[in-house]
Amino acid sequence: MSGANELGRFLRVRRAALQPEDVGLRGFGVRRVPGLRREELAMLAGVSPTYYSRLEQGLSTNASDAVIASIARALNLTPDEQAHLFNVARPAQTPKRRAAARPDHARPGMLRLIDSLTGTPAIIIGRRSEVLGWNTLGHRLVAGHLDVDSPGRLPDRPNMTRMLFLDEHTKELYTRWQEEAVRAVASLRVLGARSPEDPALAALVGELTVRSPEFCELWAEHPVERCVFGVKHFRHPEVGEFELNFEVLTPPDDSGHRVLMYTPDPGPAAEAVELLGRDVETRLPQWSRR
Repeated sequence: MSGANELGRFLRVRRAALQPEDVGLRGFGVRRVPGLRREELAMLAGVSPTYYSRLEQGLSTNASDAVIASIARALNLTPDEQAHLFNVARPAQTPKRRAAARPDHARPGMLRLIDSLTGTPAIIIGRRSEVLGWNTLGHRLVAGHLDVDSPGRLPDRPNMTRMLFLDEHTKELYTRWQEEAVRAVASLRVLGARSPEDPALAALVGELTVRSPEFCELWAEHPVERCVFGVKHFRHPEVGEFELNFEVLTPPDDSGHRVLMYTPDPGPAAEAVELLGRDVETRLPQWSRR
């Protein structure tokens, strides 16, 4: 997941997705490969074909902000994709010797906060989409087949992305699984650009690439999006089909933690959440008793 390689792959995928007509050019003849040619993209960005080729080959890592912005415009990138392009073009510098990463944990105050949201499913997610904590309703919503205390045990800690691709219960939970899969990969791409030398994140991507053909295919397409709100479509084994709005809140610190919360619209979805919350076990997760 090194920056130079990521930059080249991202540029090639995005260039291949554009047709000459998309950017106001006329296409002549049969093209051997899909999308714009390198020299066409270079012309649109106002750089030399040789320089642009070096960027795609990972041979130049000092492009100016103006050049990167010009290439982003030529590729018709979305705001999230533009930010991603700057991140992979400016990989964070890490020291050659790094201290071993300590196990990540959610703050006790954050765990108490989500536990207080008794009518709202809530999950705390770490830097690599691992579950650092959930309230009882959040657990019942997305992973009732797992032990409620599993986020507190490192060997058993669930990972939202791993579950989505490798856990059959989670696959069956979403009526629009493909939509969820694209979101997950797009978010993982954003995380990867921010932490290009994170060995645990690289290991997660490697595992999913080997074990999930669906992930491998989506990862190669290089989707990029900060998925911080929207709607998820559930087919829950206990309460049936319903839709929930979701919001992702990020604390103003450098922890990289995120709080994922689900809220229903009035009507059947609200009734489903209320039904899911009935007869919840009286015991709380272990962190609530600390």
